[in-house]
Amino acid sequence: MKRSTTTAPQLGLVPAPAHLDAVAGAGCTLDATTALAAGPGTGTTERWLHSTVGAALGLPLPPGPAGAPGTITLAVDPGLPPEHYRLDTTGGAVRITGGDPAGVFWGAQTLRQLLGADAFRRAPLAPGRATDLPAVRIEDGPRFGWRGMMLDVARHFLPKDDVLRYLDLLAAHKLNVFHFHLTDDQGWRIEIARHPRLTEVGSWRPRTKWGHRASELWDETPHGGYYTKDDIREIVAYAAERHIGVVPEIDVPGHSQAAIAAYPHLGNTDAVDTSALGVWDNWGVSPHVLAPTDATLRFYEDVLDEVLDLFPADVSPFVHLGGDECPRDEWRRSPAAQARIAALGLAGEDALQSWFLRHFDAWLAARGRRLIGWDEILEGGLPGGAAVSSWRGYAGGIAAAEAGHDVVMCPEQHVYLDHRQHGGPDEPMPIGYVRTLEDVYRFEPVPPGLSPEAARHILGTQANVWTEVMQNRARVDYQVFPRLAAFAEVAWSPLPAPEERDYAGFEARMTGHYARLDALGVDYRPPGGPLPRQRRPGVPGRPLEGTPPRR
Repeated sequence: MKRSTTTAPQLGLVPAPAHLDAVAGAGCTLDATTALAAGPGTGTTERWLHSTVGAALGLPLPPGPAGAPGTITLAVDPGLPPEHYRLDTTGGAVRITGGDPAGVFWGAQTLRQLLGADAFRRAPLAPGRATDLPAVRIEDGPRFGWRGMMLDVARHFLPKDDVLRYLDLLAAHKLNVFHFHLTDDQGWRIEIARHPRLTEVGSWRPRTKWGHRASELWDETPHGGYYTKDDIREIVAYAAERHIGVVPEIDVPGHSQAAIAAYPHLGNTDAVDTSALGVWDNWGVSPHVLAPTDATLRFYEDVLDEVLDLFPADVSPFVHLGGDECPRDEWRRSPAAQARIAALGLAGEDALQSWFLRHFDAWLAARGRRLIGWDEILEGGLPGGAAVSSWRGYAGGIAAAEAGHDVVMCPEQHVYLDHRQHGGPDEPMPIGYVRTLEDVYRFEPVPPGLSPEAARHILGTQANVWTEVMQNRARVDYQVFPRLAAFAEVAWSPLPAPEERDYAGFEARMTGHYARLDALGVDYRPPGGPLPRQRRPGVPGRPLEGTPPRR
């Protein structure tokens, strides 16, 4: 048996598996006679192979005997760790064994990559054509349990089918968390039956800033949309079939102008005329925040009650409540807010935000869920059971982990995929830091010097995609890919220290992976720079190297 490296360019596996043995001799051939034997607990993978790989290659994959030549055999072995798998293509058969149903599914994703780019199409180029597999034995499993991507659909709405497509793209890269940013100043995207104006009013804005907020350009077309409850149920079910957890985000108490536009009593009515507010049409941080009243608390309890019903605990144990970028000026000017601070004996406005988040932390905990928020929730005291999304760098995550709180590392300096990929003038609406494919590949989620106990609180990592300057699916694709492939390898594979990583080997494997992305119709940024249709000449961005605000 010949040992090959996990970065073998001829296989082009992304993310790289932990162990790969290339075996001398023939592997396995898949053709119209190939059967599928699905053991207990492998139903999601069986269905996915039929609907995706079978459909792409024109293979009927009828039932067959487990372990027989010419058969793909799926099995669960509890002796393997969760999400781990073994894939063997020797002896004229394919055997995928996972430590749980998710592990079997990730093994099938690797099988799809071994089958070549045609396996990523929606219909066969030559139905039933034989496809040869190399003879390999792979043993693999993830480095982190939380391997996520956040998608902002509040700034620019993406239709349901585009969201489902992104779940497929996450699954193809062995990412298992979809952070669904559903509400913000510029739009409310989820139907709430008890408060229908959230979507009737809050899901539409009259116009949109074209480019960065410093731009003088506007798109005068009204923009909006939302997901019905059945849309959400479908998205959650689709994710669950792909072993992807969904983290819904309802932003409070800042980033709430769309909700206040729909229901003005939610705002600080004694500090500003909230009845004159509309859904925000600009970018940045709105000064209009929720009022710290009992009526506001009851309103958002109603909202979250319906959210929990749509996102079951087995798929969505965490609920993200934002908690970031909440200007305090209205609270300082509001007699009602100041009276609330005094009545509660709080130290000031920072503590008032913490009180707000603590209320919902306890409310969610009583219902078997956990609150997660951006690292500003550390200000004024972190709610006891809350987890932290560390976005402003490593510092918030380090402080939270050392204090015994769980952390998802997503620092904007490394994994904000809305930031530009090159410093050249052709990048469309360039935002923030230059973060190349290599920069993302060298990102390390666990900060050096973290104590072993604190390091155990790093749940994993997440790439974030804010869509202020991404008006449609093609623009999202351009910003996300190919960097999401590098991020997926960071999240999944047992890579060495950043400076020791084999970026040249990764680039070689990406040659084959670009063909897969082409077959999937992903409008990625080519290695040589944007295509003419991908540029946005004359539309200003914010190409700063300092510390740009996230939104």
